Amino acid sequence: MKERLITHLRHVDLAVPDFDKQREFYTTLWGLTPVADDDGVCFLAAEGSPEQYIVRLRRDKEKRLDLIAYGAKDRASVDALAARLGHDGVQLVHEPRELQTAGGGYGFRFFDIDGRTIEVSSGVAERRHRKIEERESIPVRISHVVVNSANPEATKAWYEKHLDFDLSDALTLPHMGALMYFMRCNPQHHSLAIARGPHTSLHHVSFEMRGLDEYMRGSGRLLRAGVHKVWGPGRHMAGDNTFSYFLDPHGNTIEYTTELELLDEDIWHPSQYDVSQPENQDQWGTANPFNELLAKESFNDVDRGCFVAPPV
Repeated sequence: MKERLITHLRHVDLAVPDFDKQREFYTTLWGLTPVADDDGVCFLAAEGSPEQYIVRLRRDKEKRLDLIAYGAKDRASVDALAARLGHDGVQLVHEPRELQTAGGGYGFRFFDIDGRTIEVSSGVAERRHRKIEERESIPVRISHVVVNSANPEATKAWYEKHLDFDLSDALTLPHMGALMYFMRCNPQHHSLAIARGPHTSLHHVSFEMRGLDEYMRGSGRLLRAGVHKVWGPGRHMAGDNTFSYFLDPHGNTIEYTTELELLDEDIWHPSQYDVSQPENQDQWGTANPFNELLAKESFNDVDRGCFVAPPV
C-alpha cells in the first residue's frame, strides 16, 4: 500500500450570512452535534466519529468555503509536507504550529492551485464517540468533499503532485470529456473529487450513514421537512455508494451516503464511466434523471474565499 503524508479528511468549514439558520438546519435536521460555540463560530461533530468536529460554521457577511482540513500521521509528517510545499513554491498561510481550534493539534495551512485554504494537522485530540444504533439516521462521519474547478485537469495534477492523491475513477461525457475526477488519500474510493464547473466553488460535502436503512430514513426525514432534494435516492457506479443530495439553507449541496467502496490499492486501475449511460449515473434506476438543470444546482455560487484565508 502506498505511503502518504496525508491520511484522511477531517472536516469542512463554511462561512454563511445567516449563521443561526444554518446552525439550526445542521443540528436539528441533518443530525450533527454542536460541541463548541464561540461568538459566531460553531463546531459540529458526528456522533460516530472520533474527530472533534466534521463541520465548522462561521458567521460572515459573505458565503464562502473557509477551509478543507486533512489529517496526518504525526508532527514529522506535517513538517515534511510543509517543507515540500514551501520548496515547490506553494503559498503557505502559516507555518506548522500548535493549533488553537477544538482538539488542538499541530498543523499548517496553505492555498491549493484554485485558492482554497487547506489545513493539514496531526495530534488532534480524539472526541469521545459511540456506535450508531440501528435505525438511528444521523451521520457516522464525514465521507468526502467535492469541489468545482474551471480547470479540473490542472487541479487533479496539483493534488497528485503536491499531496500524493491518486485517481480512482473518472466520469465522462462523449461531447465534454471528463466531468469529475475521484481522488483518494487512503483506500477509501475518494476523499476528494474534482468536478468541471464554470468557477471555483464547493460542489458538495458527503456524510456517511450507518447503513441502507439509516440512509433511507435520513433521506425521508429531509423530504418530509420540505428540504429541497437535488438528486436521489440512488447508487452510483463510481465508488458504488448510495446517494441522496439536498441543498442546505445557503444553497450548498450536501449528501447522505453509505457503503463507499474500499479499494485494494495494489491492484486498482481507474475506470472512465460514461454518464450518458443511465446505469453509470444510478445503478438502481431510482433517482430522478440527471440533466443540465440538475447539474447547475451543484455549481454553487462563486467562492469569495479564493486566496483569502479565513480569520479563524
